[in-house]
Amino acid sequence: MAVARISFQQELEKLQKEVLHMGEVVDRAMASAMESLVKRDLQLAETVIQGDQVIDDLELAIEQECLKLLALQQPMAIDLRTIGTMLKIVTDLERMGDHATDIARAVRRMGQNPPIKPLVDIPRMAEIGRHMLQEGLKAFIERDVERALAMAREDDQLDHLFKQVFRELLLLMIANPAVIEEATQLILVAASLERVGDHCTNLAEWTIYMVTGERRDLNL
Repeated sequence: MAVARISFQQELEKLQKEVLHMGEVVDRAMASAMESLVKRDLQLAETVIQGDQVIDDLELAIEQECLKLLALQQPMAIDLRTIGTMLKIVTDLERMGDHATDIARAVRRMGQNPPIKPLVDIPRMAEIGRHMLQEGLKAFIERDVERALAMAREDDQLDHLFKQVFRELLLLMIANPAVIEEATQLILVAASLERVGDHCTNLAEWTIYMVTGERRDLNL
């Protein structure tokens, strides 16, 4: 029984490392998507789009390992919550990867046209979103409820910036209809970044559940 328990814990730790790796891949995709936007680098945007399959494959592999562990070990209490949390987290990570791809596709649609306005708030949104993701992964690995709560509070900044970006771009479109197409793409980028914050908040909720068994709604 003791040997089986040690083996189970080793498998659990291996899975947690795989979740962390998937999160790091998503973080790099977010960084590359934003770099492609700022530099209007269409080749980099294509790399992000093509790389989405890697994230999808990681999600599937982790899900399969989690389900196998559930079937073979039939864990209880916190171990069961840990596996359940990983199943939920990889879904949110995959969605964040989709949002990185959406940003890259927006870059592809905009092409290499000169920007209609200096990009200030959108890169700031990406910076906050990536910080939330990094903090969320640390909170999960370290089982740190306070870090998870602190990370979730950052989502308010993303919501505020999204509303600000939306208003500014709407006014630009009203003043100059020629910019409507590109402004629409930038709104889609900002919306993707706002959604990243929501998925990061989900990470916080699941981490808190894993540690305490308590479900809390932080997307308020």
